[in-house]
Amino acid sequence: MRKTPTKLIYILPNLFTAASIFSGIFSIISAVNGNFEKAAWLIMLSLIFDGLDGRVARLTNTCSKFGVEFDSLADMVAFGVAPAFLIYMFVGYEFGRFGIVTSALFVIFGAIRLARFNVMTSSSEPSVFIGVPIPTAAVFVSLLVLLFNKYNFHYDYGIILMFLAILVSILMISNIRYPSFKKIDFTPKHAMKFFVMILLILFLIFMYPIEGFSFIFIVYILYGIIRAMILLPKRAIKK
Repeated sequence: MRKTPTKLIYILPNLFTAASIFSGIFSIISAVNGNFEKAAWLIMLSLIFDGLDGRVARLTNTCSKFGVEFDSLADMVAFGVAPAFLIYMFVGYEFGRFGIVTSALFVIFGAIRLARFNVMTSSSEPSVFIGVPIPTAAVFVSLLVLLFNKYNFHYDYGIILMFLAILVSILMISNIRYPSFKKIDFTPKHAMKFFVMILLILFLIFMYPIEGFSFIFIVYILYGIIRAMILLPKRAIKK
């Protein structure tokens, strides 16, 4: 006879969600205090907690409507508000109202992305995301801040960071499809390819953590854009 999960097991996924919120709030405070590197890494830590809560819920069979809503609200804090604060405090304040608008757009479009995802989850393809997921957009912005901070690009090229933040904000609400990696073929036929690829990525990240992570996320963002540009003419010809 199968045992009913204890109340503690039901709480476990929500603890990871709460940890994601805490990391987001800690990131905001760090950004306000001028510790931009710490703020950026804390957003990436939120990504880890965000990934764990859903997996723990599925493994323990404790998925619930409350957990889904709680996770969505946590994403709004950790991947919407926290990156927006980071952008503004890092370089946005230098551009006056344009900096405010850039940060506001990231939060607003992030909220739209989350709402659309919640509505379309049951009807959309499980193997793709429609628009850049808000956690991906948040980590992308955080990595840009780390790069610009490391090489002091923000003094001369801060405006580029602002426009990249706007671009990824628009991509969140776009219809461009991005792979979700939920249906990767891990059969023996493709196992060696994935092993070699993951090994190379890990070595890259080990040698150049910021640059390595940045490269991966930039390639992911560009993949969707380039794929859409290639498919658009084909669709136009079919019509």
